Amino acid sequence: MMSGLRLKDKSVLITGADSGIGKAVAILFAKEGANIAIIYHEDDESAETTKNEILNLGRECIIFPGDINDYEFCEETTAKVIMEFGGIDILINNAGIQFPSDNIETLEEENIRKTFDSNIIGMILLTKVVFPYMKEAGTIINTTSAVAYQGHAELLDYSATKGAIVSFTRSLALQAKPKGIRINAVAPGPVATPLTKETFGEEEEDTDKPPFERNATPEEVAASFLFLASEDAAQITGQVLHPNGGLIVNG
Repeated sequence: MMSGLRLKDKSVLITGADSGIGKAVAILFAKEGANIAIIYHEDDESAETTKNEILNLGRECIIFPGDINDYEFCEETTAKVIMEFGGIDILINNAGIQFPSDNIETLEEENIRKTFDSNIIGMILLTKVVFPYMKEAGTIINTTSAVAYQGHAELLDYSATKGAIVSFTRSLALQAKPKGIRINAVAPGPVATPLTKETFGEEEEDTDKPPFERNATPEEVAASFLFLASEDAAQITGQVLHPNGGLIVNG
């Protein structure tokens, strides 16, 4: 039975996996045989719940509270994951924050910097630390968004970071080819997550609803991450998958 699992005994490091898309990815990967390390920012209760769900699936799980914008934290956490699991096969860069504002004049400098630090600078820092330890056939998957392509009137800085993630993904894929490491991204459309509920209420307010006329669930989006992490995607690198319910985007 175990031999049929697509991520059997793989070691996975996921950021922002205490809830939402990250949690759905962590649970799905564990069901497919992976051991999971989770970096989360501050929600201890949600992180413990996710950890226990993974342990109940018979897989290993370790959790680390901290800020990926802290380079020393990235180094220390990576070392601990490698010591515990013996390596890192898959890195999922999923952590992100957003502070909506419908007028650029009212954007707060502090929030702009926090958004870039969390969404793209921290992503690059953690990837820089993990990358030297990854072996051939390793893979990195970054969470971007449909707003990187469509824009969003209330999320100027957030949309800009998601566009940066697309460019970072494509560029690192070029650099990683000689090592045989695949770098891809997933760009969901509207998803029902704790972050979007906290930001916009029960439903994200999007004037361009996808043809399915509903937000995706985190579990529906997680399947794209599993495909990119598995051997099924052996010929895919530098690409972005779009589980967005039918929104037409360029790229």
